[in-house]
Formats: sequence, C-alpha cells, structure tokens
Amino acid sequence: MTTGDLIAELAARSPKLGGNDAGWPGLTIYRFVEPTQPQWEEIQSLSLGIVAQGRKAVIIDGKTYRYDPFNYLILSSHLHFQAQILEATPRKPFLSFVLQIDPAVVKKVSADMLEHRSVVAFPPERVARIHQDKGMVSALDPEMMGAVLRFLQSLGTGADRRVLTPMYLQEIVYRVLQREQYARMLQIAAKQSGQNPVSAALTYMKEHYAEQITVNDMAEQVCLSPSSFSHLFREITDRSPYQFLKELRLDQARQLLLDGRLSVTDVSRAVGYSSTSHFIKEFRTRFGTTPRAYVDAETLGVQLDALRGGAS
Repeated sequence: MTTGDLIAELAARSPKLGGNDAGWPGLTIYRFVEPTQPQWEEIQSLSLGIVAQGRKAVIIDGKTYRYDPFNYLILSSHLHFQAQILEATPRKPFLSFVLQIDPAVVKKVSADMLEHRSVVAFPPERVARIHQDKGMVSALDPEMMGAVLRFLQSLGTGADRRVLTPMYLQEIVYRVLQREQYARMLQIAAKQSGQNPVSAALTYMKEHYAEQITVNDMAEQVCLSPSSFSHLFREITDRSPYQFLKELRLDQARQLLLDGRLSVTDVSRAVGYSSTSHFIKEFRTRFGTTPRAYVDAETLGVQLDALRGGAS
C-alpha cells in the first residue's frame, strides 16, 4: 500500500472543495486546489491528521506544526488553533483527513497493550516535552499507512463499516501508541475522558492502600506509562507516587493505633506493610517516635487533659 493508494482513496471521497463528511463519526476529508491563509479552527476531541498530497501547517499558541505525506500530526483535545494549506494546485490538489478519536478507544487499546507489556519506555526529556506540547508530528511509516488505508476502505459498505472499521480504528491507535506518540496520546485521552488521571490515582490509592500496589499498578489504572504517570503525579502533588502512598499508609496507621484495638503488627499489616520492622522505621521517620511510644504519649496527653479539666 502506497501514498498513491491513499491519494486515490481520499480523492474519491472528497467531491467538493473544503471539508467533506466521510461517513464515520469525527472523520473529515479535505480537498483544496490552492494554498490558503491561516484560518481559525476548533476540535473537541483527540485528533489524528494525515496528509496524502500537499503540505499543511497548524499553529497553536505561536508554535507551528508542519506535516505532509511523510508525517502525521496528533493534536490535543479542546483546541482552538489556526490551520493553513501550504501546498496545493488544481493538478495536485491538497488531500488530507482529520480523525477525531474517542478517548475510550485509546484507553481500551492501551489497556490491552499494558496487559501484555508491548509498550516502550521513553527518556525523561521526551516525557517532559510530551507534557508541554499540544501537538506532535511523527513519521508516517508503512505499518501506519496500511492501517489508515484499511480503515478508509472499510467505510465502503454497511457490513464492513459495522464490523471492520472499528477494528481498523483500533489498529491505527495501536500503531500510534507503539511509537513516540504513546505517552502523549494516553495523556490526552486520560484528560479528555473527564477524569483527571492524578485524581483517579489518588482515589485508587485510598481504596487499595492496604494492598501491595506499585507505581505500575497505579499507572495502569489511568492508562499512562509509569514514567509519564510519575512525572505528572509529581508535577501536581509535589511528591512521588510512592511517597504519597507511604504517607497515606502511615496516616491511616496513626488513626488505627490511636483507636487502640489492634497491635502494632496488626496495624502494619492493615495498612499494607509486610514487614513490621520496616513499618516501625518509616513511622519513626514520619512522626519522630515509634508507634508504641506515639500511642503512649497521646494516651498520657489525654489523661493529663482530663485531670486538668477535673481540677478546674
């Protein structure tokens, strides 16, 4: 499958200049026969942009993203930006499509990938760039080209559109996630889903702090890579996920100790520590004393307060 096949497919589906409804939710095919001045546009959902012929630029907050038949574009959701056709003629019209992708599809595919650990890790500098940018351009390779063409061709008949198109859409998402767009796309999907990933992770911690959960477990809950999740979590809470979980466990332990119904060993297990000695060490670091001494001091304080009250 070649760029020529993609040109033919888009040409057949774009009878008019400008935007053409392509018969699938969120999919618009564009045809232009001359360059345009920057025009304001808006998208509501995570979007994939692919050019079959010509060149296009998207300007967001003063930053320009250029893409062409060799590169595709991922844009964040809820964006107001300028778009400009850079290269188009009547003989070689500009042909492209923009596909707004349901974040639920991204989360489903990423969950399957995480389960089988078929994702790649990214260096910190790339993760940092991902969080700053509202768009990203990547190379359009043969695997991605094949997935795109299968998706477009399946729109031809009702049966194919019902059965095959959703499968090929998932393949497109899979191809994107396999490459450097991975963390970016997951972050956008997590934000767009209406659930802040850090808030969701905090809820998960509060419900499962007594279990042996890891940073990987937390990241999987919000469909982010461990590195992206840790970066975003620290950015918002000023703590690492592990540090926050430890503080949550120790605060819960303090309440259980003051309740007085469980031993130190039972409390340590109740808040997720497999080692009582490790629990005592971390409790001392956080509160400045051992669990037993802490309880004794609090009990003595209560008794003294009661005596003072009685004396008065």
